[in-house]
Amino acid sequence: MSKKAISFHKKLKGKIFIESKISKITDENLQLIYTPGVAAVCKEIFNKPASRYDLTSKGNNVAIVTDGTRILGLGNIGPDAALPVMEGKSVLYRKYGKINAFPICLNTTDKKKIIDTILAIEPMFGAINLEDIESPKVLDISYDLLKKLSIPVFHDDRHGTAVVVLAALLNSLTLVGKKISEIKVVIAGAGSAGYCIAKLLNFSGCKNIIVIDSKGAIYKQRKINLDKYKRQLAEFTNQNEKGQLSDVIKQSDVFIGVSGIKNLLKPKMIMTMNENPIVFALTNPDPEIDPLVAKKSGARIVATGSFKYENKVNNALVFPYLMRAILDLKIQRVTMEILYATAVAIANIIPKKKISEKYIIPSINNKNLQKQITKALIK
Repeated sequence: MSKKAISFHKKLKGKIFIESKISKITDENLQLIYTPGVAAVCKEIFNKPASRYDLTSKGNNVAIVTDGTRILGLGNIGPDAALPVMEGKSVLYRKYGKINAFPICLNTTDKKKIIDTILAIEPMFGAINLEDIESPKVLDISYDLLKKLSIPVFHDDRHGTAVVVLAALLNSLTLVGKKISEIKVVIAGAGSAGYCIAKLLNFSGCKNIIVIDSKGAIYKQRKINLDKYKRQLAEFTNQNEKGQLSDVIKQSDVFIGVSGIKNLLKPKMIMTMNENPIVFALTNPDPEIDPLVAKKSGARIVATGSFKYENKVNNALVFPYLMRAILDLKIQRVTMEILYATAVAIANIIPKKKISEKYIIPSINNKNLQKQITKALIK
């Protein structure tokens, strides 16, 4: 697979390019698209700033911004090595959302410089997609930008992942006959993905959530390694459990892995979970547990974040379609209500009678995704 992927990319020499909407340039339309005709368009935008959405591509342009500090499960590999991932996201944006998405790989890891750069490029874009930036820095960036930008900020590692996890979980719970208000969920990973998954599950009515990081379970009285975002988590999660994953996973119903750690979840841990355990091992490229091992250890439903296995709980199912709706509906801020509505819409695409252990989430190619997500957000 590795050699094949490298050979494929070498042949392409990049996965994206810019193409004109004008198939043929004539003497007449040359005067319209460039000088002298374009001057009138510039004046119109200067006098009526809102017209930029009608007269330029701004409303269909998205910046995918990264500093390369947290790429897939590979960690801090820098902006150059991040480019293939961002190009891939651009392809998916175009294919499934008909959106012009531009990879912006920044040669700085300084928070202020990243923020200032995004503020400076705002005129070109209708939305910002923050991507693969280390936590908690990326959360600081996101919340700072919300105060300063007039366009929406979508953080795919956070928002997209939380949506697809909730959608898959809702269908999984239907299959095993459990209610979200009655289950115990353990989330391994307290970065941006784990942070938002916990918040969205709580918003959805899940009352028993435990988030663990490298130091173990997060709770209010813990004195080490608690930044302000982990303190936020401690306000509505885990009131009394302490210890490592092997301790808190006992009598749980759901494991959600966004840890970045291969083979974190051990077979013996699954055996201590409640009946019909649900395991979402979502770290890429290598999950927290091999799906076959998880099934042999007693997991009723297993999903990963990889397109290599069944039950592909990957945010690629979300970001092109949700961003399309955000741009079309001129949504200015991504809220929990929007994320919840999107997750429910995705889950409901699969009829209840067709949900199975191998089919808890629709395919990225499902033709109903855009229609149902947009419809849900309009409501």
